[in-house]
Amino acid sequence: MKPLIIRDTNEKIYPTKIICLARTYRKHAEEMGSELPTEPILFLKPPSAVIYSSDYIVFPEISKEIHYEGELAVIIGKNGKNIPKDEAFSHILGYSAFLDITARDLQSYAKSKGYPWSISKGFDTFAPISEVTKKEEIEDPHNLNIKLWVNDKIKQNSNTKYMIFTIDQIIEYVSEIMTLERGDIIATGTPEGVGKIKKGDRIILEIDKVGRLENCVT
Repeated sequence: MKPLIIRDTNEKIYPTKIICLARTYRKHAEEMGSELPTEPILFLKPPSAVIYSSDYIVFPEISKEIHYEGELAVIIGKNGKNIPKDEAFSHILGYSAFLDITARDLQSYAKSKGYPWSISKGFDTFAPISEVTKKEEIEDPHNLNIKLWVNDKIKQNSNTKYMIFTIDQIIEYVSEIMTLERGDIIATGTPEGVGKIKKGDRIILEIDKVGRLENCVT
């Protein structure tokens, strides 16, 4: 299992879980034909899915369609349970750029049957993440440009200000359900513009001041 690397330090930390959010941007919910949530929608990825920038995303043999989803990730710095909003940021270590890779055909099939869709999100290499930028270096995590290119063509171009739920709201909600532990990753959801990737494609994700990812599909 790969650790998270804290930028400009020799420190490494290991996530116990990757908590992801769905439909946190209005326009993404619209493009997926989904209703806007009234509370965060959560799913999990295994830490074994983590890879770094320049590592390869492996297209699984049992899928015919995988999608990219560029996201801001929040990295937890200290353990907490039932964290109130006004204490949420004290539990944050920093932020990373994160790719939520999804086997969309497997997800759609599972949804049609009413099954859980963990398989579509949980393959090895399906969680590329940048180094962790400490929170002190980010003036406002709710005003960061997110841009993603596939083969040098821009596909996603948005800003975290369009998130439906704020980071403190997300931490409060998640910590009511499960204890947040040092190193845990909260992937805050993707804006509009998600789409297919194929073998040989190169994906670049940049989030202002936070980090950059470049991964190819094999």
